[in-house]
Amino acid sequence: MMEARSNTAVGVTLTINGVERNASIEPCVTLLDLLREEFHLTGTKKGCDHGQCGACTVLVNGTRINSCLVLAVSRNGSEITTIEGIGTPDELHPLQEAFVRHDALQCGYCTPGQICSAIGLISEGRAKTRDEIREAMSGNLCRCGAYIGIVDAIEEVMAAPKRKTVP
Repeated sequence: MMEARSNTAVGVTLTINGVERNASIEPCVTLLDLLREEFHLTGTKKGCDHGQCGACTVLVNGTRINSCLVLAVSRNGSEITTIEGIGTPDELHPLQEAFVRHDALQCGYCTPGQICSAIGLISEGRAKTRDEIREAMSGNLCRCGAYIGIVDAIEEVMAAPKRKTVP
């Protein structure tokens, strides 16, 4: 649990997965640490903690970001979507279904960041080909090497008749 010193603590209000949440935090706390340590949303993973692996990817106001590189106070008032806000065990998000179908995960550590990044990629609408998908997803690393399945899953969802693909 993060300890906030009363003389330097700053209040922050975020809407996380549709729920407004408040915290009193040190100004240097990253969004990743706030999500994991204060709000116990541990689906967002801490990989490299340097913005190089993408395991910490979340959506902020619909845009994908590396939450390890962003100070939580800088996103005060924002809407945050983590993997916990995407689909449910009984009703998976189309990307989650496609990841399962295409065996786009092995150990699963990178999967939350991959899915959040893919949702952002789809909403951006710039990637049209497999090469463009690979390029747009290049900030999300998979140590198991499930890249073909990941691209297959994203491509399938992009080609499907429009279902809700943004949380």
